[in-house]
Amino acid sequence: MKKKILSVLMAGALCSTLLAGCGGTKEAPTANSPAADNAATAADDNTLTVWCWDPTFNINAMHEAEKIYQKDHPDFKLNVVETPWDDVQTKLSTAGASGDLSTLPDIFLMQDNAFWKNQISFPDAFADLSATKAFDFTQFAPSKLAYSTVDNVNYGVPFDNGTVIAAYRTDILEQAGYTIDDLTDIDWSKFIEIGKDVLAKTGKPLLACQTGSADLPMIMLQSTGSSLFDDKGDPNIVGNESLKKVLQTYKELNESGVMIFVNDWDHYISTMNTDVVAGVINGCWIMASMQAASDQSGKWAITNLPKMAGVGEQSNYSNNGGSSWAVAGNSKKKDLAADFLAKTFAGSTELYDNILPSGALATWLPAGGTSAYSEKVEFFGGQEVYSLLTDFASKTPTNNTGVYYYEARDAVSIAATNIATGADVDSELKTAEDTVNFAMGK
Repeated sequence: MKKKILSVLMAGALCSTLLAGCGGTKEAPTANSPAADNAATAADDNTLTVWCWDPTFNINAMHEAEKIYQKDHPDFKLNVVETPWDDVQTKLSTAGASGDLSTLPDIFLMQDNAFWKNQISFPDAFADLSATKAFDFTQFAPSKLAYSTVDNVNYGVPFDNGTVIAAYRTDILEQAGYTIDDLTDIDWSKFIEIGKDVLAKTGKPLLACQTGSADLPMIMLQSTGSSLFDDKGDPNIVGNESLKKVLQTYKELNESGVMIFVNDWDHYISTMNTDVVAGVINGCWIMASMQAASDQSGKWAITNLPKMAGVGEQSNYSNNGGSSWAVAGNSKKKDLAADFLAKTFAGSTELYDNILPSGALATWLPAGGTSAYSEKVEFFGGQEVYSLLTDFASKTPTNNTGVYYYEARDAVSIAATNIATGADVDSELKTAEDTVNFAMGK
Protein backbone atom coordinates (compact mmCIF):
# COMPACT_ATOMS: atom_id res chain seq x y z
CA MET A 1 0.00 0.00 0.00
CA LYS A 2 2.85 2.38 0.78
CA LYS A 3 4.00 2.34 -2.85
CA LYS A 4 0.47 3.25 -3.91
CA ILE A 5 0.35 6.12 -1.42
CA LEU A 6 3.71 7.40 -2.64
CA SER A 7 2.53 7.35 -6.25
CA VAL A 8 -0.54 9.41 -5.30
CA LEU A 9 1.55 11.94 -3.40
CA MET A 10 4.12 12.22 -6.17
CA ALA A 11 1.63 12.55 -9.02
CA GLY A 12 2.32 15.83 -10.74
CA ALA A 13 5.07 16.76 -8.31
CA LEU A 14 8.05 18.53 -9.81
CA CYS A 15 11.48 17.81 -8.44
CA SER A 16 12.96 20.93 -6.91
CA THR A 17 16.23 21.91 -5.33
CA LEU A 18 16.15 24.12 -2.28
CA LEU A 19 18.55 26.99 -2.11
CA ALA A 20 20.55 27.41 1.06
CA GLY A 21 19.27 30.16 3.33
CA CYS A 22 21.11 33.47 3.25
CA GLY A 23 22.09 35.54 6.25
CA GLY A 24 21.11 39.09 7.12
CA THR A 25 22.77 42.30 5.99
CA LYS A 26 24.70 42.91 9.19
CA GLU A 27 28.48 42.80 8.68
CA ALA A 28 30.00 39.53 9.79
CA PRO A 29 33.51 38.98 11.22
CA THR A 30 36.30 38.35 8.73
CA ALA A 31 35.80 35.10 6.83
CA ASN A 32 37.71 32.06 8.08
CA SER A 33 38.53 33.75 11.38
CA PRO A 34 37.74 32.00 14.69
CA ALA A 35 35.28 34.78 15.46
CA ALA A 36 33.46 34.14 12.21
CA ASP A 37 33.27 30.42 12.89
CA ASN A 38 31.95 31.00 16.42
CA ALA A 39 29.39 33.55 15.22
CA ALA A 40 28.16 31.24 12.48
CA THR A 41 27.86 28.32 14.87
CA ALA A 42 26.00 30.39 17.46
CA ALA A 43 23.61 31.77 14.85
CA ASP A 44 22.95 28.32 13.44
CA ASP A 45 22.34 26.79 16.87
CA ASN A 46 19.71 29.42 17.70
CA THR A 47 17.98 29.74 14.33
CA LEU A 48 15.06 27.62 13.14
CA THR A 49 13.90 27.50 9.52
CA VAL A 50 10.14 27.40 8.98
CA TRP A 51 8.03 26.72 5.90
CA CYS A 52 4.50 28.15 5.81
CA TRP A 53 2.19 30.19 3.62
CA ASP A 54 0.00 33.33 3.83
CA PRO A 55 1.93 36.43 5.03
CA THR A 56 -1.00 38.02 6.89
CA PHE A 57 -2.02 34.84 8.68
CA ASN A 58 0.48 32.01 9.23
CA ILE A 59 3.69 33.95 8.59
CA ASN A 60 2.52 36.83 10.78
CA ALA A 61 1.70 34.33 13.55
CA MET A 62 5.20 32.85 13.34
CA HIS A 63 6.87 36.25 13.63
CA GLU A 64 4.70 37.13 16.63
CA ALA A 65 5.70 33.81 18.21
CA GLU A 66 9.35 34.63 17.53
CA LYS A 67 9.04 37.93 19.43
CA ILE A 68 7.47 36.22 22.42
CA TYR A 69 10.09 33.45 22.57
CA GLN A 70 12.90 36.01 22.26
CA LYS A 71 11.88 37.57 25.58
CA ASP A 72 13.52 34.63 27.38
CA HIS A 73 15.80 33.58 24.51
CA PRO A 74 17.26 36.82 23.09
CA ASP A 75 19.58 35.02 20.63
CA PHE A 76 16.74 33.06 19.07
CA LYS A 77 15.77 33.72 15.44
CA LEU A 78 13.43 32.33 12.83
CA ASN A 79 14.14 32.01 9.13
CA VAL A 80 10.57 31.96 7.82
CA VAL A 81 10.39 30.94 4.17
CA GLU A 82 7.09 31.71 2.47
CA THR A 83 6.11 28.38 0.90
CA PRO A 84 2.64 27.85 -0.62
CA TRP A 85 0.87 24.71 0.55
CA ASP A 86 1.21 22.99 -2.84
CA ASP A 87 4.97 23.59 -2.70
CA VAL A 88 5.20 22.22 0.84
CA GLN A 89 3.48 19.05 -0.35
CA THR A 90 5.70 18.75 -3.43
CA LYS A 91 8.93 19.32 -1.52
CA LEU A 92 7.94 16.91 1.24
CA SER A 93 6.93 14.25 -1.28
CA THR A 94 10.17 14.69 -3.21
CA ALA A 95 12.30 14.46 -0.06
CA GLY A 96 10.38 11.51 1.33
CA ALA A 97 10.39 9.53 -1.91
CA SER A 98 14.12 10.09 -2.45
CA GLY A 99 15.01 9.25 1.13
CA ASP A 100 16.96 12.51 1.41
CA LEU A 101 15.29 14.56 4.16
CA SER A 102 18.14 17.07 4.40
CA THR A 103 16.14 19.55 2.32
CA LEU A 104 13.41 19.87 4.95
CA PRO A 105 13.23 22.82 7.36
CA ASP A 106 13.05 22.49 11.14
CA ILE A 107 9.31 23.30 11.25
CA PHE A 108 6.70 23.16 8.52
CA LEU A 109 2.95 23.80 8.35
CA MET A 110 0.65 20.98 7.26
CA GLN A 111 -2.96 21.12 6.13
CA ASP A 112 -4.89 19.05 8.65
CA ASN A 113 -6.64 16.84 6.12
CA ALA A 114 -3.30 15.86 4.58
CA PHE A 115 -1.49 15.15 7.85
CA TRP A 116 -2.26 11.42 8.12
CA LYS A 117 -1.35 10.65 4.51
CA ASN A 118 2.00 12.37 4.78
CA GLN A 119 2.96 11.02 8.19
CA ILE A 120 2.10 7.45 7.22
CA SER A 121 3.86 7.80 3.85
CA PHE A 122 6.99 9.50 5.22
CA PRO A 123 7.19 8.63 8.94
CA ASP A 124 10.84 9.69 9.25
CA ALA A 125 9.93 13.23 8.16
CA PHE A 126 7.88 13.87 11.32
CA ALA A 127 9.23 14.13 14.86
CA ASP A 128 7.35 12.35 17.65
CA LEU A 129 6.24 15.29 19.78
CA SER A 130 4.68 13.07 22.44
CA ALA A 131 8.17 11.88 23.36
CA THR A 132 9.44 15.39 24.14
CA LYS A 133 7.15 15.85 27.19
CA ALA A 134 7.16 19.56 26.32
CA PHE A 135 3.45 19.72 25.52
CA ASP A 136 0.18 19.32 27.35
CA PHE A 137 -1.91 18.14 24.41
CA THR A 138 -5.01 17.88 26.61
CA GLN A 139 -5.26 21.66 26.33
CA PHE A 140 -6.22 21.45 22.65
CA ALA A 141 -9.67 20.78 21.28
CA PRO A 142 -9.80 16.96 20.84
CA SER A 143 -11.30 17.13 17.33
CA LYS A 144 -8.48 19.39 16.16
CA LEU A 145 -5.78 17.32 17.85
CA ALA A 146 -6.99 14.16 16.11
CA TYR A 147 -5.86 15.42 12.69
CA SER A 148 -2.16 15.22 13.66
CA THR A 149 -2.38 12.18 15.96
CA VAL A 150 -1.48 8.88 14.31
CA ASP A 151 -1.59 5.62 16.30
CA ASN A 152 -1.96 7.64 19.51
CA VAL A 153 1.26 9.57 18.83
CA ASN A 154 1.22 13.39 18.48
CA TYR A 155 3.11 14.58 15.42
CA GLY A 156 1.69 18.09 15.19
CA VAL A 157 0.92 21.20 17.21
CA PRO A 158 -2.61 22.34 16.31
CA PHE A 159 -2.87 25.92 15.10
CA ASP A 160 -5.82 27.70 13.48
CA ASN A 161 -9.42 27.07 14.36
CA GLY A 162 -11.66 25.85 11.53
CA THR A 163 -14.72 25.52 13.78
CA VAL A 164 -17.95 25.76 11.83
CA ILE A 165 -20.29 28.69 12.37
CA ALA A 166 -23.88 29.23 11.31
CA ALA A 167 -24.33 32.96 10.74
CA TYR A 168 -27.59 34.68 9.89
CA ARG A 169 -28.80 38.14 8.91
CA THR A 170 -30.83 39.16 11.93
CA ASP A 171 -32.63 41.93 10.02
CA ILE A 172 -33.89 39.44 7.41
CA LEU A 173 -34.88 36.93 10.08
CA GLU A 174 -36.81 39.68 11.85
CA GLN A 175 -38.80 40.41 8.70
CA ALA A 176 -39.96 36.78 8.76
CA GLY A 177 -40.67 36.82 12.51
CA TYR A 178 -37.57 34.97 13.76
CA THR A 179 -34.53 35.68 15.94
CA ILE A 180 -31.11 34.02 16.18
CA ASP A 181 -32.41 31.99 19.14
CA ASP A 182 -34.89 30.27 16.82
CA LEU A 183 -31.94 28.89 14.83
CA THR A 184 -29.83 27.85 17.85
CA ASP A 185 -29.57 24.19 18.94
CA ILE A 186 -31.90 23.06 16.14
CA ASP A 187 -31.80 20.12 13.72
CA TRP A 188 -31.82 20.21 9.91
CA SER A 189 -35.55 19.49 9.68
CA LYS A 190 -36.27 22.62 11.74
CA PHE A 191 -33.73 24.56 9.67
CA ILE A 192 -35.55 23.62 6.44
CA GLU A 193 -38.93 24.47 8.00
CA ILE A 194 -37.73 27.94 9.04
CA GLY A 195 -35.87 28.37 5.75
CA LYS A 196 -38.99 27.76 3.71
CA ASP A 197 -40.88 30.36 5.75
CA VAL A 198 -38.07 32.93 5.46
CA LEU A 199 -37.92 32.32 1.70
CA ALA A 200 -41.67 32.75 1.33
CA LYS A 201 -41.77 35.98 3.36
CA THR A 202 -38.54 37.68 2.22
CA GLY A 203 -37.48 35.96 -0.99
CA LYS A 204 -34.11 35.12 0.58
CA PRO A 205 -32.69 31.58 0.75
CA LEU A 206 -30.85 30.79 3.97
CA LEU A 207 -27.78 29.33 2.24
CA ALA A 208 -25.66 29.27 -0.89
CA CYS A 209 -23.41 26.38 -1.85
CA GLN A 210 -20.74 26.17 -4.53
CA THR A 211 -21.52 23.58 -7.20
CA GLY A 212 -19.16 20.60 -6.98
CA SER A 213 -17.96 21.46 -3.47
CA ALA A 214 -18.21 18.89 -0.68
CA ASP A 215 -17.81 21.49 2.08
CA LEU A 216 -21.35 21.36 3.44
CA PRO A 217 -21.79 17.56 3.25
CA MET A 218 -18.45 17.07 5.01
CA ILE A 219 -19.43 19.59 7.69
CA MET A 220 -22.71 17.79 8.23
CA LEU A 221 -21.02 14.37 8.34
CA GLN A 222 -18.43 15.34 10.94
CA SER A 223 -21.15 16.74 13.19
CA THR A 224 -22.47 13.15 13.51
CA GLY A 225 -19.07 11.82 14.57
CA SER A 226 -18.87 9.75 11.38
CA SER A 227 -16.15 9.70 8.72
CA LEU A 228 -15.51 8.50 5.18
CA PHE A 229 -13.11 5.84 6.56
CA ASP A 230 -13.32 3.34 9.38
CA ASP A 231 -10.68 2.80 12.07
CA LYS A 232 -8.80 0.37 9.79
CA GLY A 233 -8.53 2.96 7.02
CA ASP A 234 -11.07 1.27 4.75
CA PRO A 235 -13.77 3.29 2.96
CA ASN A 236 -16.89 3.88 5.06
CA ILE A 237 -19.28 5.04 2.34
CA VAL A 238 -21.68 2.22 1.39
CA GLY A 239 -23.76 1.40 4.45
CA ASN A 240 -22.81 4.64 6.24
CA GLU A 241 -26.24 5.69 7.48
CA SER A 242 -24.99 9.09 8.63
CA LEU A 243 -23.58 9.87 5.18
CA LYS A 244 -26.76 8.63 3.49
CA LYS A 245 -28.91 10.93 5.62
CA VAL A 246 -26.50 13.83 5.02
CA LEU A 247 -26.87 13.48 1.26
CA GLN A 248 -30.65 13.07 1.47
CA THR A 249 -30.81 16.27 3.55
CA TYR A 250 -28.51 18.02 1.07
CA LYS A 251 -30.95 17.08 -1.70
CA GLU A 252 -33.90 18.38 0.34
CA LEU A 253 -32.11 21.68 0.95
CA ASN A 254 -31.74 22.14 -2.80
CA GLU A 255 -35.25 21.02 -3.76
CA SER A 256 -36.87 23.23 -1.11
CA GLY A 257 -35.10 26.36 -2.37
CA VAL A 258 -33.66 26.94 1.11
CA MET A 259 -30.19 26.45 -0.42
CA ILE A 260 -29.09 27.71 -3.84
CA PHE A 261 -26.13 26.59 -5.93
CA VAL A 262 -23.58 29.02 -7.39
CA ASN A 263 -20.82 28.34 -9.92
CA ASP A 264 -17.64 29.55 -8.21
CA TRP A 265 -16.07 30.86 -5.02
CA ASP A 266 -16.35 34.55 -5.93
CA HIS A 267 -20.06 34.13 -6.61
CA TYR A 268 -20.42 32.28 -3.30
CA ILE A 269 -18.84 35.18 -1.39
CA SER A 270 -20.96 37.72 -3.24
CA THR A 271 -24.19 36.00 -2.15
CA MET A 272 -23.49 36.96 1.46
CA ASN A 273 -22.01 40.38 0.71
CA THR A 274 -24.85 41.56 -1.56
CA ASP A 275 -27.99 40.49 0.33
CA VAL A 276 -28.69 37.44 -1.86
CA VAL A 277 -28.86 34.97 1.04
CA ALA A 278 -29.78 35.31 4.69
CA GLY A 279 -27.20 32.92 6.11
CA VAL A 280 -23.79 31.25 5.90
CA ILE A 281 -22.57 27.90 7.21
CA ASN A 282 -18.83 27.32 6.93
CA GLY A 283 -15.54 27.33 8.84
CA CYS A 284 -15.11 30.38 11.06
CA TRP A 285 -12.46 31.71 8.68
CA ILE A 286 -15.39 32.79 6.47
CA MET A 287 -15.95 35.66 8.94
CA ALA A 288 -13.19 37.69 7.25
CA SER A 289 -15.02 37.56 3.91
CA MET A 290 -18.32 38.39 5.56
CA GLN A 291 -16.91 41.49 7.22
CA ALA A 292 -15.80 42.85 3.83
CA ALA A 293 -19.39 44.13 3.52
CA SER A 294 -19.01 46.95 6.04
CA ASP A 295 -22.54 48.19 5.32
CA GLN A 296 -23.84 44.99 6.95
CA SER A 297 -22.14 45.65 10.30
CA GLY A 298 -24.44 44.81 13.18
CA LYS A 299 -26.80 42.83 10.96
CA TRP A 300 -25.21 39.39 11.46
CA ALA A 301 -25.27 36.99 14.41
CA ILE A 302 -23.49 33.69 14.96
CA THR A 303 -24.77 30.46 16.44
CA ASN A 304 -24.13 26.72 16.14
CA LEU A 305 -24.76 24.32 13.29
CA PRO A 306 -28.04 22.43 12.84
CA LYS A 307 -27.60 18.81 13.96
CA MET A 308 -28.34 15.68 11.95
CA ALA A 309 -31.11 14.13 14.07
CA GLY A 310 -31.44 10.38 14.33
CA VAL A 311 -27.89 9.35 13.41
CA GLY A 312 -24.51 9.38 15.12
CA GLU A 313 -23.62 11.83 17.85
CA GLN A 314 -26.26 14.36 16.77
CA SER A 315 -24.08 17.32 17.71
CA ASN A 316 -24.43 20.94 16.64
CA TYR A 317 -20.68 21.31 16.03
CA SER A 318 -18.20 20.59 13.27
CA ASN A 319 -14.98 21.75 11.60
CA ASN A 320 -13.99 22.81 8.08
CA GLY A 321 -10.32 23.35 7.42
CA GLY A 322 -7.23 24.25 9.39
CA SER A 323 -3.56 23.41 9.77
CA SER A 324 -0.98 22.27 12.32
CA TRP A 325 2.76 22.72 12.85
CA ALA A 326 5.11 19.76 12.38
CA VAL A 327 8.75 19.37 13.42
CA ALA A 328 10.98 17.63 10.89
CA GLY A 329 12.14 14.23 12.12
CA ASN A 330 15.66 14.82 10.80
CA SER A 331 16.06 18.30 12.30
CA LYS A 332 19.23 18.67 14.35
CA LYS A 333 17.38 21.17 16.52
CA LYS A 334 14.26 19.16 17.38
CA ASP A 335 14.52 20.06 21.07
CA LEU A 336 14.71 23.78 20.30
CA ALA A 337 11.82 23.53 17.81
CA ALA A 338 9.67 21.64 20.31
CA ASP A 339 10.45 24.08 23.12
CA PHE A 340 9.66 27.05 20.86
CA LEU A 341 6.28 25.62 19.82
CA ALA A 342 5.46 24.52 23.38
CA LYS A 343 6.05 27.99 24.81
CA THR A 344 4.19 29.82 22.03
CA PHE A 345 1.49 27.99 20.08
CA ALA A 346 0.95 25.56 22.97
CA GLY A 347 1.63 27.88 25.86
CA SER A 348 1.10 31.61 25.28
CA THR A 349 -2.18 33.46 25.63
CA GLU A 350 -0.25 36.60 24.64
CA LEU A 351 0.50 35.10 21.24
CA TYR A 352 -3.12 34.30 20.51
CA ASP A 353 -4.23 37.73 21.71
CA ASN A 354 -1.70 39.36 19.37
CA ILE A 355 -2.69 37.41 16.26
CA LEU A 356 -6.45 37.57 16.82
CA PRO A 357 -6.87 40.71 14.62
CA SER A 358 -5.52 38.71 11.64
CA GLY A 359 -8.35 36.21 12.05
CA ALA A 360 -6.19 33.49 13.59
CA LEU A 361 -8.46 31.88 16.17
CA ALA A 362 -7.00 29.44 18.67
CA THR A 363 -7.75 25.77 19.21
CA TRP A 364 -5.50 25.95 22.29
CA LEU A 365 -8.33 26.13 24.82
CA PRO A 366 -6.71 28.40 27.48
CA ALA A 367 -6.62 31.22 24.89
CA GLY A 368 -10.41 31.41 24.99
CA GLY A 369 -10.38 32.77 28.54
CA THR A 370 -8.54 36.04 27.87
CA SER A 371 -10.05 39.51 27.69
CA ALA A 372 -9.23 39.69 23.97
CA TYR A 373 -11.38 36.62 23.32
CA SER A 374 -14.19 38.21 25.33
CA GLU A 375 -14.23 41.27 23.09
CA LYS A 376 -17.63 42.19 21.72
CA VAL A 377 -17.57 42.33 17.91
CA GLU A 378 -19.73 45.08 16.47
CA PHE A 379 -20.16 43.43 13.07
CA PHE A 380 -21.87 40.49 14.76
CA GLY A 381 -24.22 42.59 16.84
CA GLY A 382 -21.90 42.85 19.83
CA GLN A 383 -21.51 39.10 20.33
CA GLU A 384 -18.40 37.70 22.04
CA VAL A 385 -17.77 35.56 18.98
CA TYR A 386 -14.16 34.54 19.73
CA SER A 387 -14.90 32.91 23.08
CA LEU A 388 -18.02 31.39 21.50
CA LEU A 389 -15.93 29.73 18.79
CA THR A 390 -13.44 28.36 21.29
CA ASP A 391 -16.36 26.74 23.07
CA PHE A 392 -17.66 25.32 19.76
CA ALA A 393 -14.22 23.83 19.06
CA SER A 394 -14.20 21.98 22.37
CA LYS A 395 -17.49 20.25 21.45
CA THR A 396 -16.70 19.19 17.88
CA PRO A 397 -16.65 15.43 17.21
CA THR A 398 -13.37 13.96 15.93
CA ASN A 399 -12.98 13.00 12.29
CA ASN A 400 -10.93 10.11 10.89
CA THR A 401 -9.54 11.57 7.68
CA GLY A 402 -7.78 8.39 6.57
CA VAL A 403 -4.89 8.32 4.13
CA TYR A 404 -7.07 8.81 1.05
CA TYR A 405 -9.23 11.60 2.42
CA TYR A 406 -9.03 13.89 -0.63
CA GLU A 407 -9.82 11.06 -3.05
CA ALA A 408 -12.87 10.12 -0.95
CA ARG A 409 -13.96 13.73 -0.56
CA ASP A 410 -13.81 14.28 -4.34
CA ALA A 411 -15.82 11.10 -4.96
CA VAL A 412 -18.50 12.11 -2.43
CA SER A 413 -18.58 15.62 -3.90
CA ILE A 414 -19.58 14.17 -7.27
CA ALA A 415 -22.15 11.95 -5.56
CA ALA A 416 -23.60 14.90 -3.62
CA THR A 417 -24.01 16.98 -6.78
CA ASN A 418 -25.68 14.10 -8.62
CA ILE A 419 -27.99 13.26 -5.71
CA ALA A 420 -29.02 16.90 -5.27
CA THR A 421 -30.19 16.91 -8.88
CA GLY A 422 -32.14 13.65 -8.69
CA ALA A 423 -29.76 10.65 -8.80
CA ASP A 424 -30.33 7.58 -6.62
CA VAL A 425 -28.53 7.81 -3.27
CA ASP A 426 -27.50 4.17 -2.89
CA SER A 427 -26.23 3.95 -6.47
CA GLU A 428 -24.14 7.10 -6.07
CA LEU A 429 -22.64 5.89 -2.77
CA LYS A 430 -21.65 2.61 -4.45
CA THR A 431 -19.98 4.50 -7.28
CA ALA A 432 -18.14 6.74 -4.82
CA GLU A 433 -16.83 3.78 -2.82
CA ASP A 434 -15.72 1.98 -5.97
CA THR A 435 -13.81 5.10 -7.00
CA VAL A 436 -12.02 5.27 -3.65
CA ASN A 437 -11.20 1.54 -3.70
CA PHE A 438 -9.69 1.96 -7.16
CA ALA A 439 -7.56 4.87 -5.93
CA MET A 440 -6.38 2.68 -3.04
CA GLY A 441 -5.44 -0.11 -5.43
CA LYS A 442 -8.12 -2.49 -4.16
